[in-house]
Amino acid sequence: MKALLLYKDRDFETDQALPWNEDALTQDLSLNTLFEAMAGQDKFVLDIARKVVLSGSTDLDTILYRQEILRDCLRNPSVLREAYQVAVDAIEEKRKSFWAFFSHRSPGSVLYGAIESLQIFVSKLKLLRNIADEHEHEFRSSGFSRLVAMLRQELTDEYFEEIESHLRYLRSDHDVLVSAKLGAGNKGTNYILRKPPDLRLGWLKRVRLAVSRKSEPYTFHLDPRDERGAEALGNLRDRGINLVANALAQSADHIQTFFNMLRTELGFYLGCLNLYERLNEKENHVCFPIPSPVRERRHSFSGLYDTCLALTTSAKVVGNGISADGKNLVIITGANQGGKSTFLRSIGLAQLMMQAGMFVSADSFTANLCSAVFTHYKREEDTAMESGKFDEELSRMSRIADHVTPDSLLLFNESFAATNEREGSEIARQIVTALLEGRNKVFFVTHLYSFAGTFYEAARENTLFLRAQRLEDGTRTFKLEEAEPLETSFGQDLYERIVANSDDTKRRNGESYES
Repeated sequence: MKALLLYKDRDFETDQALPWNEDALTQDLSLNTLFEAMAGQDKFVLDIARKVVLSGSTDLDTILYRQEILRDCLRNPSVLREAYQVAVDAIEEKRKSFWAFFSHRSPGSVLYGAIESLQIFVSKLKLLRNIADEHEHEFRSSGFSRLVAMLRQELTDEYFEEIESHLRYLRSDHDVLVSAKLGAGNKGTNYILRKPPDLRLGWLKRVRLAVSRKSEPYTFHLDPRDERGAEALGNLRDRGINLVANALAQSADHIQTFFNMLRTELGFYLGCLNLYERLNEKENHVCFPIPSPVRERRHSFSGLYDTCLALTTSAKVVGNGISADGKNLVIITGANQGGKSTFLRSIGLAQLMMQAGMFVSADSFTANLCSAVFTHYKREEDTAMESGKFDEELSRMSRIADHVTPDSLLLFNESFAATNEREGSEIARQIVTALLEGRNKVFFVTHLYSFAGTFYEAARENTLFLRAQRLEDGTRTFKLEEAEPLETSFGQDLYERIVANSDDTKRRNGESYES
């Protein structure tokens, strides 16, 4: 049995390698805020959410397959939580079972451990079957429809009756009937566990039947103090039940693998449900994005906002909309604290969420898939003084260049501003030009006017220029509009606001400005 809720034809690989730049992505896009919102208090969900989001798919069919399943989950949240809890309980009860500590010591302990495990798993499989029966018509996605059909087809009443019959026999306190042959040197070989005849007869009928038989069995009795003899018989018994114990243990392992994967894959959708409910509590809208193939250049949306900012603030988050279809370079300039970095983070978050098969924080969103996502954000000064700030920027850019592949998405935030305007602009121009020639898409937030102006003067058709909106009185609307870059970032606004606030504070404290 397979859950197949993240891929149509295979399980999700929980041990796959994550992107080499996962730490940078997590830091620059505030991904821990996203993962914690998805997890709630469940550390397992946090782990699986992190793995699925960071290892997003580039296969269009897989993304649409997950979107369809997620829609089912949002329509049936209580069913999702109930099925997830069944999988969790099955795994936890197996882990805490008595024989789990002794299940590898001897064939006998393997057998009893497998019996106990199967007893636990069978009870949980029944619960899953009941969920499938009760909610069969509430699921529309191909993924859930297949899973429900499999549970109803394979977990029939006859299946449960048969497996419980075998477990009753294996649990019962009866003699072990083993057949064997003589091999070389009169050593026993080909040990086989046999099912005793007339097992369903009462003990009195079995005695009468044995007495009525003409042939008398060969028997021998051990002295109660014959420890070596008891040990020899125990070894014979273990050899007889070894094959059955291994087969039963493999069956238990197979069912446990199913529960492990069911928990993993349902855990991702539970994380999406938790995130959806958190955003919905604050009346933040979401939509299912329309992904396009990797080789296309699509990027159009409306009402796109920073998911992580929405999770951490009580204020209403401002959304933005642009049409960048056919563009492979977007340069963002404008006033300080005008929402440029927040907008850039919303682009990265939406891309990762889309490629994981999730909804995105927007009214509408369309973008092409990308082979990888890279971020190059400004960092604080190196307190260890191992390198200068500009050297550190170039070092990170070098590592990105070593890993970048065609059709990647690169997000630059105030990069190469640690040196002078002329040098920073030239380095940025050369790097961006090389990336574009390598068939990549670039979003670049910058105050380097020479860099932005060079591309604006070139009038490239595949470049879009956005500017953070600033009203006449200096108010930031946190909206971005299509406009040419300006030479100023309006730092004077910040200076005047800081000085004005300082003056007001001093007046309230009875201090003079000169003091």
